[in-house]
Amino acid sequence: MNASKRVVVAMSGGVDSSVAAILLKEAGFEVIGMMLRLWSEGGKNAANRCCAPDAMVKARRVAAMLDIPFYVIDAQEAFYQTVVSAFIDGYTRGITPNPCLTCNRQIRWGVLLEHARAFSADYFATGHYARKMTGEEGDHQLWRARDEHKDQSYVLHVLNQADLAQSLFPLGDLTKSEVRQIAAEHKLPVADRKDSQDLCFLAGKDYRDFLRRNAPATVRPGPILDQDGEVLGQHDGLAFYTIGQRKGLGLSTPEPRYVLAKDSTQNALLVGAKEQQGATRLEAEHANWIAGKFPEGDFQAWVKIRYKAAPARCTITPLDEARFQACFQHPLIDITPGQAAVVYRGEQCLGGGIITSSQS
Repeated sequence: MNASKRVVVAMSGGVDSSVAAILLKEAGFEVIGMMLRLWSEGGKNAANRCCAPDAMVKARRVAAMLDIPFYVIDAQEAFYQTVVSAFIDGYTRGITPNPCLTCNRQIRWGVLLEHARAFSADYFATGHYARKMTGEEGDHQLWRARDEHKDQSYVLHVLNQADLAQSLFPLGDLTKSEVRQIAAEHKLPVADRKDSQDLCFLAGKDYRDFLRRNAPATVRPGPILDQDGEVLGQHDGLAFYTIGQRKGLGLSTPEPRYVLAKDSTQNALLVGAKEQQGATRLEAEHANWIAGKFPEGDFQAWVKIRYKAAPARCTITPLDEARFQACFQHPLIDITPGQAAVVYRGEQCLGGGIITSSQS
């Protein structure tokens, strides 16, 4: 029994975190619900989608149904200074940042975990779809979720041994349909709530509009160039385009053109033919190896270059403690600086880093 163990559950008012709280309470833990109040566009009182008034009402109602304490932590300033600022800075520098990675590292396993420790919690739990395993040497390992379509190990690769030691992922062995069934069986008001698909701090659904309002420096028109340097047209701002994009370029060329790269020094969008796409090598920085050990020498692995990307076979070459190179067997067409390259060995997530460059 876990009656003497206290766990803080990060609640969002959604079905996943609510079911996580149910499962932990049924397992005998002393459960405390905790929700973050995060910054959103429009000012201090605007509602971030992770803590909108209706979400907070639902989370509080679920906590009452489960008869567990529920607290709201104000993290608006920390969220803006870390997550939102990094998001704006990334696009200003011509990369495509992933704010969920920053949020997990600095906010969930930063601000929220510290509050959990202040409550003398033994564990900190979330509704992420991932599994925690114990290695032969007693180390903590992060594994992919049983439900491969919901697996979130990609955005959790930033965790370290100390984080995982206190972390629980109750949904790791469940499918999304099973989670909803549990919620329905307990008559939770969030059983049918849809999953959020957009960045939580946007006032609208389009990040481009957010950048126009909050980071006008990213909305700087410039030339669209082919690989010979010929000007083919004009772009509206580098932040508005993604690697591999074909539609929406506004070009009149005999053959379709695809975005190959962004050159922030020239404020130029580089495009080319379909056969010019792809790279077989990337470099990544700010590497985090979950085991806490710097890999010695090259090794074979699988890498995901985006959250929804299929893992690709490659050779990992550590360059130093903070950087590594991945060489792929086949070219990948959408390697994007600012996104994470996350490394797997089978079902185990070894860690990852932020993509800085790619080469053919």
